[in-house]
Amino acid sequence: MRAALQRAWRTRGPLAWALAPLSLLYGLLAALHLLPWRLGWRQPWRAPVPVVVVGNVVAGGAGKTPVVIAIADRLAARGLQVGIVARGYGRRADGCIAVTAASDPADVGDEPLLVARRTGLPVVVAKRRADAVRALLAAHPGVQVVLSDDGLQHRALARDLEIVVFDARGTGNGWLLPAGPLREAWPRHADLVLRPPERADLGGHAVRRSLAGHALRADGARRSLADLAAAPCAAVAGIAEPQAFFAMLRAAGLTLASTTPLADHHDYAAGPVPQPPAGGHLLCTEKDAVKLWQRQPLAWAVPLALEIEPAFWSALEAALGRRLSSTDGPQAA
Repeated sequence: MRAALQRAWRTRGPLAWALAPLSLLYGLLAALHLLPWRLGWRQPWRAPVPVVVVGNVVAGGAGKTPVVIAIADRLAARGLQVGIVARGYGRRADGCIAVTAASDPADVGDEPLLVARRTGLPVVVAKRRADAVRALLAAHPGVQVVLSDDGLQHRALARDLEIVVFDARGTGNGWLLPAGPLREAWPRHADLVLRPPERADLGGHAVRRSLAGHALRADGARRSLADLAAAPCAAVAGIAEPQAFFAMLRAAGLTLASTTPLADHHDYAAGPVPQPPAGGHLLCTEKDAVKLWQRQPLAWAVPLALEIEPAFWSALEAALGRRLSSTDGPQAA
């Protein structure tokens, strides 16, 4: 059913039209949910430091977590102390938890664990993102900027900047769930938009996604993709668009003996452990690796590399600089 919906969301075909009445209901319920916030009956909690929300308006991943990592690295390199919060999709624990490199992904979620490992910055997960921000600032009072991985539709946390991320799917057929992929109507206001170079119709700034030229293993080993291409490879991916990952591997010169597409945030503890082909290698995404390595430490994780156009960084740093000035916070260079 999930695959059928994904296909239906690309065009306004028979299935999308059949679901259109439910989209009208979804839109009505979403509007009612937002009404108390818009009328001022409910007020979002505002953190004492700028909060930047990085999210998407389409269901499923749109590549926002790699963007969070890229922004966190950029701001940290500019001298700012950055903290990150998230809900931690699919985790079994529902409390407020500080994420470390040694955390169990079942407790904190795969994406927050990936962010913590890649950036080395403080990360906190909580069901309510405002609670995560409070805990983050209590534990790390020097934090100057908070990044929220997702939470675009979470109105209880006030935000200073919103960054909307799109992948090649764009807005699909342009309809709300379940007839289309949209969580909310688009276009809508956003401070910054990131989208693939070929989707100039979405406005904003281009981001190019490609694979890094190397892969990593649980024991810290590192090998070039060219080296791995000398042997047969199998690939597994539990992300929103597994086929996109497989296509990138093939474009990098790897011959894939088999591919295993899985649901986003797949739980590798619940099923058979993927195996490499005889005499070959098993490849996965970094997001998969934080869970798969617990069961299959020989898997090679291939990192994603982002190239974001300079105008985005200029706009982000200018906007963030104004927020930091208004809160009398220290300025980055």
